[in-house]
Amino acid sequence: MKLTFLMRPIAVIMALIATAAVAEPLKIAYSDWPGWVAWDIAKEKGFFEKHGVEVELLWFEYVASMDAFAAGKADAVCVANGDSVVLNATGARNVMILVNDYSNGNDKIVAREGIADVKALKGKKIGVEIGFLSHALLIKALQDNGMSEKDVELINMPTHQAAQVLASGDVDAIVAWQPHSGMALKASEGSTAVYTTADAPGIIYDTLCVAPGSILKRKADWQKVVAAWYDVIDYMADPANEEEMLQILSARVGLTPAEYKPFLSGTYMMSKDEVLKALEPGDGFESLYGSCEVVNQFFVANKVYEEPVAVKRTIDPSFTKSVK
Repeated sequence: MKLTFLMRPIAVIMALIATAAVAEPLKIAYSDWPGWVAWDIAKEKGFFEKHGVEVELLWFEYVASMDAFAAGKADAVCVANGDSVVLNATGARNVMILVNDYSNGNDKIVAREGIADVKALKGKKIGVEIGFLSHALLIKALQDNGMSEKDVELINMPTHQAAQVLASGDVDAIVAWQPHSGMALKASEGSTAVYTTADAPGIIYDTLCVAPGSILKRKADWQKVVAAWYDVIDYMADPANEEEMLQILSARVGLTPAEYKPFLSGTYMMSKDEVLKALEPGDGFESLYGSCEVVNQFFVANKVYEEPVAVKRTIDPSFTKSVK
């Protein structure tokens, strides 16, 4: 009897500890891209709460978000599929559990005045963040126009500095995604986009990547996060929500709704059915697997890392398949 009495406080303490562990929010590192800024809709509209999961959204510059994930400061990170592959190759293991969108023109090669097409870039200086997906997009553009890296001079450049670098005159073109590509177009009078992801749809998918250990411990909670995401997709697809949606998205990045609206046209937000199709194994850009394999081989060829990544191990379609 005395033992039972003494055990009661211990049981209460253990219950409190268990409750605290369950209540620990999942930490998602995200950055300035329309398909990821949309996570703010889940927060503002209560979609996480609806599905019974607590999420902390951590705002970073893109590369800093990957660094935070690699350092264990976040359970998940929002990155393009090719950068998920790079993270896996360089030690920051992750699994793509969700496809948010694919870039449909927001990633651009922006050239200064007087350069009207990709062929005119021959012999010119191009600012690009070497070893990232923008680099792969540039190579694709060059190949489509009968050229290679040997035909241009690459200048390594942080993507968020694209507008300043092009305006400085130190380069003839830059490769960047929105909002940085749009800022470059505005900052350099007469500049033009000579190639975009609309010319190569599926080369860049945008994804939610989770640490394997977090999936192991909290798979049910991550399933709830994915379910909340598809509430976001349904919300964004309803024209009646456009005004409020633009207010939420633009507020996150310090723009007006009118300034932000053009970014959405270059980002193809994917429905669940479209994601399921992209999650079918295949060789082309219409498949996430095929797209990842293309950039995987690109990164090996360009010595970003030495051994190809086993792409199939980096994608888990079960989360989207399980959403009702």
